[in-house]
Amino acid sequence: MTDEAQTKNPPKRSRTVARVAAVQALFQCEQGGENAETVINQFQRHRLGSTQEESFDEGHAPDADFRLFGLIVKGTTLAQDRIDEALIGALPESWPLSRLDPVLRALLRAGVWELGEDVPARVVINEYLDVAHGFFSGDEARLVNGVLDALGKKRETGTAGADAS
Repeated sequence: MTDEAQTKNPPKRSRTVARVAAVQALFQCEQGGENAETVINQFQRHRLGSTQEESFDEGHAPDADFRLFGLIVKGTTLAQDRIDEALIGALPESWPLSRLDPVLRALLRAGVWELGEDVPARVVINEYLDVAHGFFSGDEARLVNGVLDALGKKRETGTAGADAS
């Protein structure tokens, strides 16, 4: 595949890596009180596109789809109030948004934002389930599946409207 073709249609893995990095960036925005642009710039300079020798476990995200990463981080932060409303309505009472692990909160916000985009719900759910399994080993992945599935169904039936976008 040519460089130009890879830029237009990056490999699927690069989109998954972008989603993982976006969750990390959203976490950093919330925990550090930094704005999205600052965090995006930091990630692009220091973590994204690193050499293959630098592993994702060391905080590097080689092969990430830069465009998707930026869209998720910017879009999620800009729509956070609407996203949080949708999440509050979809979360079980035993898992209130304010008490969720901050990484789980970032992951759900990113997933809900993507549900508001032109991405099939099943793709969003599968991708964020994979991301959840990378961060958590407990019931969090089931929660991600249930919440994104419920909000995806609302989107498909038109009852969610533009709640999360």
